[in-house]
Amino acid sequence: MKRRNFLKSTAASGVALTGITGIMSASASGTRISNAAKFKLKYAPHFGMFKHSAGEDLIDQIKFMADNGFTAFEDNGMMKRDVETQNKIGETLAKLDMTMGVFVVDKGGNMANTLAAGKKDYLDIFLDGCKRAVDVAKRVNAKWMTVVPGGFERNLPIGIQHANVIDALRRGAEIFEPHGLTMVLEPLSDSPDLYLRTSDQTYMICKAVNSPSCKILYDIYHMQKNEGNIIRNIELTWDETPYFQIGDNPGRKEPTTGEINYLKVFKYIYDKGYNGVMGMEHGISGKGIEGEKRLIQAYREVDSFEV
Repeated sequence: MKRRNFLKSTAASGVALTGITGIMSASASGTRISNAAKFKLKYAPHFGMFKHSAGEDLIDQIKFMADNGFTAFEDNGMMKRDVETQNKIGETLAKLDMTMGVFVVDKGGNMANTLAAGKKDYLDIFLDGCKRAVDVAKRVNAKWMTVVPGGFERNLPIGIQHANVIDALRRGAEIFEPHGLTMVLEPLSDSPDLYLRTSDQTYMICKAVNSPSCKILYDIYHMQKNEGNIIRNIELTWDETPYFQIGDNPGRKEPTTGEINYLKVFKYIYDKGYNGVMGMEHGISGKGIEGEKRLIQAYREVDSFEV
């Protein structure tokens, strides 16, 4: 039997069923439920994750998330949305008492603009993105912004690349610090050509930048692919990690679809006293409304640890 179809105990089964009772009656017209139990951790869906159940309207999608027990939200593309939409999102999240998670700092839309190269024009693009991100963060009441330094610069020694990235991030931190904002650096597994790929490397960079505005975004999916040993590496980098993202491996779908024991990982994070956001940066294994029902049920399962 697959782990996703097996609940650890009768109590866990009750939790799972409580969470999905209302959504089982959801329809394509966007019917929403209320009074669903809130999750223990602040799991943050993104736009499009519940479009079959809530409809295409962005505000209705946020309301649907809240109705189903989610207390946070993230949107990588927030900087590309118009000001009116950003304001509406911020107002809606405030009314629903939901925490705004990350959005990506716009570096000109080009991953080739690598901070490791030490080029002035790349640095200028990055710093301009940081300045614009401050205004966006104020509109949506965000605290964290994702930063990806870009590609590995093969023509430069690694120490020079480290120095270039650290210098650029210090400049970015100077922009965010007065506003109490934090850029979170995300090591990725998408390509071996990326500069930032492991949690220990990211930890070293954050220590060198030495700012409350430069920390780690620990994406469990990417780190399972690049280094494994998830709980041990979270422990080693804990003091620099205010933000997590989720995705099972292989497939980058919801928890219970792959090899990661998210029930144990989430309990570990909860027991550490974590009160931050757990971004749901993954796809959905099923299709349509049924797939969205299953997504919520999966989170009920892995959130069913004892406290």
